[in-house]
Amino acid sequence: MSVHKGAPALLSAGTLCAALLLTGCASTAPPAPATPAGATAAAPPAAGDSRPEGFPPGAAAGAGGPGRAANSLASAPAPAPAPRIPGIGPTTHSFVPDGTTQAFVVTGDTDDDNTSTATLYERNAAGRWTVAAGPWPTHNALRGWTADHVAGDLRTPIGVFRLGDAGGRLPDPGARLPYDQDEQFAISGTGFAGEPLEGSFDHVIAIDYNRVPGRTPLDKERPYGAEKGGGVWIHVDHGGPTQACVTLRRDALRELLRALDPAREPVVVMGPTAELAR
Repeated sequence: MSVHKGAPALLSAGTLCAALLLTGCASTAPPAPATPAGATAAAPPAAGDSRPEGFPPGAAAGAGGPGRAANSLASAPAPAPAPRIPGIGPTTHSFVPDGTTQAFVVTGDTDDDNTSTATLYERNAAGRWTVAAGPWPTHNALRGWTADHVAGDLRTPIGVFRLGDAGGRLPDPGARLPYDQDEQFAISGTGFAGEPLEGSFDHVIAIDYNRVPGRTPLDKERPYGAEKGGGVWIHVDHGGPTQACVTLRRDALRELLRALDPAREPVVVMGPTAELAR
């Protein structure tokens, strides 16, 4: 794929995850609350927000004379609920864009877990979500998860984020996403368990948290400011927890890179099981 190092800013930007693995990785702004039934829909996130747009407006109240609307609604068959990604509740699912047909779901057992499980789901022509790859074991941040990440808190942001750019120290393994091969992805040092970090960024996928989509994962611009972290990636597992990133075994990450299709508007949905089930 072509490399987009100088593409114009679209939404948000993050910092180099290599530095973050050694000093602190990334985070997300809390999701907007659902709009109450009958209320006016909230404005979409401010420019620079890497999250998909917020909840749809609540159902409009019935119209007509006394008793007429109620009788009409009572007699009409209830519409079948739209299929959701397995394990994902209506609040979380409302952040998945309508056009998305690929979702990489990462779930931890509790808020403080630094190990998790990842599964790639795809939506078929009938609208149903089925497993396309995985499940795979993963690591996330040392202290678990947060819905309000700040730089250095050693937690992975909770939420729904777009996936649109990839790269790594090694050549493109067949990614459909734009892929930036660069020696700047090289890393050394040790992780929290004393494990070597070398090779961790051989392949990476940028998570659109506090970064500008359409740019190499190495891009350091952070629209929400340095205090909100950045450089949150999916990268090669090094055998221990991260600063804020999510990791996969090398073979699994290569499989994911070959599977993600920008035409399917892929997203990552990540967080503790109970939070994602809301």
